[in-house]
Amino acid sequence: MRAKNTSGHLSVHAIAGTHVVLLAMNMPEAQCKGLLGFAIHRTDPEEKEAYWLEGMKVFKSVKVDVPPGGKVSTRQHPVQGFTWSDFSAKPAHHYTYRIVALYGAPSAPTEGVAVDVDITTESAALAGGHEVYFNRGAAASQAYAERFQNQSPDTVGDAAWNWLSRGLAEALAGFVSRAGDHHHALRVAAYEFTEDRFMQALREAATRRKADVRIIYHARERVNTEVVQGKRKATQTGLNRAAVKRNKLSALCTERLAPSKSDISHNKFIVLLHKGAPVAVLTGSTNFSTGGIYGHSNVVHVVNNAAVAQTYLDCWNELVGDPAKATLKPAFDAMCKVPAAPVATSLPPTGTSTVFSPRTDADALTYYQQLALRARGGLFMTFAFGMNPLFQHVYATSTAPLRMALMERTVVARKDKKKQAADEAAILALRKMVENRFAVGGTKPHDVLEHWAEEKLTGLNPMVKYLHTKYMLVDPLGPDPIVVSGSANFSDASCTDNDENMLVIRGDERVADIYLGEFMRLYKHYAFRDWLNGALARGEIREGDPLPVEYLDESDTWWGRWFGKTGASSEREYFTP
Repeated sequence: MRAKNTSGHLSVHAIAGTHVVLLAMNMPEAQCKGLLGFAIHRTDPEEKEAYWLEGMKVFKSVKVDVPPGGKVSTRQHPVQGFTWSDFSAKPAHHYTYRIVALYGAPSAPTEGVAVDVDITTESAALAGGHEVYFNRGAAASQAYAERFQNQSPDTVGDAAWNWLSRGLAEALAGFVSRAGDHHHALRVAAYEFTEDRFMQALREAATRRKADVRIIYHARERVNTEVVQGKRKATQTGLNRAAVKRNKLSALCTERLAPSKSDISHNKFIVLLHKGAPVAVLTGSTNFSTGGIYGHSNVVHVVNNAAVAQTYLDCWNELVGDPAKATLKPAFDAMCKVPAAPVATSLPPTGTSTVFSPRTDADALTYYQQLALRARGGLFMTFAFGMNPLFQHVYATSTAPLRMALMERTVVARKDKKKQAADEAAILALRKMVENRFAVGGTKPHDVLEHWAEEKLTGLNPMVKYLHTKYMLVDPLGPDPIVVSGSANFSDASCTDNDENMLVIRGDERVADIYLGEFMRLYKHYAFRDWLNGALARGEIREGDPLPVEYLDESDTWWGRWFGKTGASSEREYFTP
């Protein structure tokens, strides 16, 4: 949902997802002289709450007594930015936000113009439509440190697991529970298939409720363990097989073995059938593992549409016989034809379409690139394994004034260090472009910010620690938004080698708003940490040194970067059309 309001020279645009409300403020540059920032007040009539929202930064000249990780009222220590997100919103809740421009002395801010905006957050579920669930995806955070003192979720128990899940684990369980009796069936395709509670839910559907449950899972390594750097280590095949045995699911499962151990059966979807007819599908980036559900950032996306569910059932039926790629490629080419380039003359249909892999060539990747090049206002993408050259080209040449990217890491590590250095130089060049705003996953460096608590990872994800989603938003605030989301990393292998699936959703503002809110939530979380880690690596700051960036600006210059030819200015203009 979106809402706008204006009072005097201040305008506010609110964009509500499920758990996030993004607020974008705008005013003429001439009115910014002496602006300390914005105070933000929230009223929740359903829970009879009304209070000023809080932030982390403080005025250095104003003495405050807050513990590390503590927060302060934005009425006294305002937001110094033209975009800000409320991450504490609840789904399907009505809120009134009051945004107040503050002026005067930092010790006694005075109120200027104010704007009220009424907005209702989206429900994650929509009968007959899309359901979108993002986990917390930021375990190493000030919030986790404050709530759970950086203890492992195993130590804390359900409170930590539920906080990390943020409704995603519940969505998985809820989808499986829809198979309520022998009239229902579930068809599961899994890469990481190891999370006991999820696997027990499948077993109960089959044994207690007598649903017809059939599962295919990745087993391409053909061995249970392998030697890695001199040490014997369980393969994904071995982990999956052990979990299947542990949860007594062997009779329901088929291993996906063919054709090569270098390829992976990377799908993570479930088709729900009733009386033999598909009715819904659950898909997304979330592996059915503890790390996938509770650790790094992931999304579960449910489509309650028989036609879409049928395509996924067709895909599952192709895979269950464990055919070779030579058989699968032409089958998926025919099942899911993608528009030829240029996409400008053959857009995806309005509604939801699907793309499955492996395919004969990388036509799907070119398709996604062409969709990205259509962006005229904003482009937002996530990259868990580096940025493919096709998308480097997009970020180098797109005409969209705002191009944002979330990345697990800047580049994938290579044995060829010269090639890796060239990859890093290419990304660095893109990052220097005003239109591009990138954020790379990371934690706050230790002992750098005095008022911030130490951050520690949960340890649930030893490889991909921060960002595992694979989605693209093309002009999400425009009249015809496009969302691409699924299991496939934007890579050549995801098109030509691996078992993958993607949704292409055109024209659904609600879905676009949910994804955009979650993108900006993690962007804001990681951008600041990315800057800190980069400055530390370059020697611009040292651990133990006090940093001015920890404090709010008192020199009446903070707002300057939000105007002119800057990335922040493009962000301000895009979010306050």
